[in-house]
Amino acid sequence: MNRSVLSPTTLALVGALLIPSTACGQQPAPRTADTSFAALVARLSEPGGYFDTDNLLSNERSYLHALRAMRRHGVTGGAYLGVGPDQNFSYIAHVRPQVAFILDIRRDNMLQHLMFRAMFEEANTRAEWLALLFGRAKPAPASLAGAPLESIIAWIDSTPSTPAAVAAIQRRVQARVARYGIPFDSVEEHTIERIHAEFVAAGMDIKFTTHRRGPRPYYPSYRDLLLERDLDGQPASFMATEELFNVVRQLQRRGLVVPVVGNFAGDHALAAIGDEIRRRGLKISAFYTSNVEQYLLRDGSFDRYAATVAKLPHDARTVMIRSYFSGGFRPSLPQTLPGYGSTQLVQPLASFVAEHARGAYASYADVVSLGILPP
Repeated sequence: MNRSVLSPTTLALVGALLIPSTACGQQPAPRTADTSFAALVARLSEPGGYFDTDNLLSNERSYLHALRAMRRHGVTGGAYLGVGPDQNFSYIAHVRPQVAFILDIRRDNMLQHLMFRAMFEEANTRAEWLALLFGRAKPAPASLAGAPLESIIAWIDSTPSTPAAVAAIQRRVQARVARYGIPFDSVEEHTIERIHAEFVAAGMDIKFTTHRRGPRPYYPSYRDLLLERDLDGQPASFMATEELFNVVRQLQRRGLVVPVVGNFAGDHALAAIGDEIRRRGLKISAFYTSNVEQYLLRDGSFDRYAATVAKLPHDARTVMIRSYFSGGFRPSLPQTLPGYGSTQLVQPLASFVAEHARGAYASYADVVSLGILPP
């Protein structure tokens, strides 16, 4: 495993070489690479691995159902740790951490988060961010800045994209991504373009897809995810209000949402993130694992992962957020709501450590049923 960190000079040179020309009328991105951000990503990351989904968006329609238990448990501030694409942004918006790390085995997830960061730097409002993501041909009206999310989505749905608009957005995104100083080749540059193109082509109807399994009828669209509500019936995605959006936007603009490549059960990335959080004098507030632990149990690496989790900086308020999928073909849990194929569960991290220490986790059914906080 190569854990070497490229020198700031090398990173700056690579970043400069990758900066393409900007679109006419746009401010060019600074040509100095963000070597501290790039060095941090390199220092924390492992080599990438394979997973059989695109993971461009979540398949967990229940993702906001964790928020009530998190509020009750006092989950706020500190450091956030998660996996996957932008469902993390909604947790971040509510937790308001000082720093966030997104750990995923797929290097494509890191590239997607670099794209997201570039869009947060360019957009000042929710409507502007969605216009960039979906390649809309004209700028969002100023009147949408404080509008209900439904109105913003209706504007996206009724505003066409054009090849010229998409190409201009992609040029600006690539210029900003190059500034971050993370080396990648022309293939990965096209990967960022492909990810963006998939959002543009499908629009708000884009859904999670897999490479070997058929689509499930309960998979939500991006529209569904944005309009989802918490268990108290309140709109709660990071796009629900400008205030929530701005929590994420400010962290992104300061380089404090850090995408890391690595395996939860690997021998470096998760432990290194823990060390970095400790170095900053912080504790983890929330650790969103989705259903990654299910796969770790299958491949026999769960105990190695759990041993690393036990050493992460945490306190009595630190929680783990995970997902369970019934989807009509597995037993549902008491917390599963009618019409939902997924269930969101919250557990104090200290409880997870204690349950593992006593040998309680023989299956994922044990993981999602022991020590879980009331919804």
